[in-house]
Amino acid sequence: MTLTFQDLGLSSSLMQSISKMGFEEPSPIQAQTIPLGLQNKDVIGQAQTGTGKTAAFGIPLIEKIDVKKEHIQAVVVAPTRELAIQVSEELYKIGYHKRTRVLPIYGGQDINRQIRSLKKNPHIIVGTPGRLIDHINRKTIRLNAVHTVVLDEADEMLNMGFIEDIESILSNVPEERQTLLFSATMPDPIRRIAEKFMQNPELVKVKAKEMTVPNITQYYLETQERKKFDILTRLLDIQSPELAIVFGRTKRRVDELSEALTLRGYTAEGIHGDLTQAKRMSTLRKFKEGAIEVLVATDVAARGLDISGVTHVYNFDVPQDPESYVHRIGRTGRAGKTGMAMTFVTPRELDIVKNIERTTKRKMDRMKPPTLDEAIESQQQMTVEKIRSIIESDNLSFYKRTAEELLEEFDAQDVVAAAIKFMTKEPNSVEVKLTEEAPLYSKSKGKNRSSNNRRRGDYNRSGGQKKPNNRSYGDRDRSKGNNNKRRYSNSK
Repeated sequence: MTLTFQDLGLSSSLMQSISKMGFEEPSPIQAQTIPLGLQNKDVIGQAQTGTGKTAAFGIPLIEKIDVKKEHIQAVVVAPTRELAIQVSEELYKIGYHKRTRVLPIYGGQDINRQIRSLKKNPHIIVGTPGRLIDHINRKTIRLNAVHTVVLDEADEMLNMGFIEDIESILSNVPEERQTLLFSATMPDPIRRIAEKFMQNPELVKVKAKEMTVPNITQYYLETQERKKFDILTRLLDIQSPELAIVFGRTKRRVDELSEALTLRGYTAEGIHGDLTQAKRMSTLRKFKEGAIEVLVATDVAARGLDISGVTHVYNFDVPQDPESYVHRIGRTGRAGKTGMAMTFVTPRELDIVKNIERTTKRKMDRMKPPTLDEAIESQQQMTVEKIRSIIESDNLSFYKRTAEELLEEFDAQDVVAAAIKFMTKEPNSVEVKLTEEAPLYSKSKGKNRSSNNRRRGDYNRSGGQKKPNNRSYGDRDRSKGNNNKRRYSNSK
């Protein structure tokens, strides 16, 4: 018997919101987590993005909010500003009919504006670690009445160097609380957080087959670094995706790829941590609306983004680990639809493919890189299909007189060939130059010498690239002089 939301005994205001959001029945993680959340039990949820985990913790969280009380009752900690915004938007929708006030807090946004918003007494704060710590130290956020804490994508916060911040935040929350921790993987530092700050947590695990999304066909293409871009454009011409995401390893790569695709005649834009928040949101809106064909992104910038309708994912650079791979390809094949994922691999990176296959228990099919002739032929076929559909629609009377005039002057085969040529988007051969990226090496062989291997994605906290002025992504914007001593004596 399938569990429904009605079976969970939720209040009428929450049921109203759930119905309005179009939820029909709980996903596996929701079916397991919501009852535990409602019973005030601590929960460790092992699940990827796209499994419905925001509603899994959001529904019981909002059910427990007392809207008459004018103070912060729950805190959700998220690794990136995009995820913080996305989670807060979903919590707002879930709590709409209950009139729950939700406030996102993140770096790169004017702190004085945040302080003014905090004075309006939100019930739930969704924040990135650095900015939360900043407000705690300024005494502009008080967590003494918090009854629920959620740590979302804890493994990503570990990768970004936020573990100390998380411990500091948890030490500022009352011991008598409910703690829910969500993570795609369970490395030792995350386990230690659970042991230290959680009370007999229940483990909810979404099976691996649900994490790897079975309705995605997965391919790898072996090629040389300098040939990748031409192969990418040929694939775009042959496959003609409705919405596609191209993943690059670094911010520089994303900028160069989006510019190169634009030069070749595609509508493409990139997102990464150096862009302003307004620019990122604008780019994502255009992508969702179909005004952009191709979104180019780094791992961190795209993580947690709720984008439906993506048909193709192209891993221009191999991901740094299997978890990143699963997150990347999970952008497509959603809501029961099929999707395609293609990973470009240099000969020295083939071991990484094997490692991904071992972890996901899914084999990637080898795809032969398409030739220029195949790309042209594919474009021609698409034109022929368009012509066929126009003929079948039988709405040609206005054009037949002109056609007769052309046929009096030229051979019929030449006229049709000219029409096909005119309508066919021939592959663009504009010369582009991408900065070569050093290949990744399989971590299992201990050779991973990539210069960007300190942490996944595009977060730079020290060394390497200069940190942008808007403190994007790292979000660690507190001053060195503040009192950040960790208080563990009373921790669980």
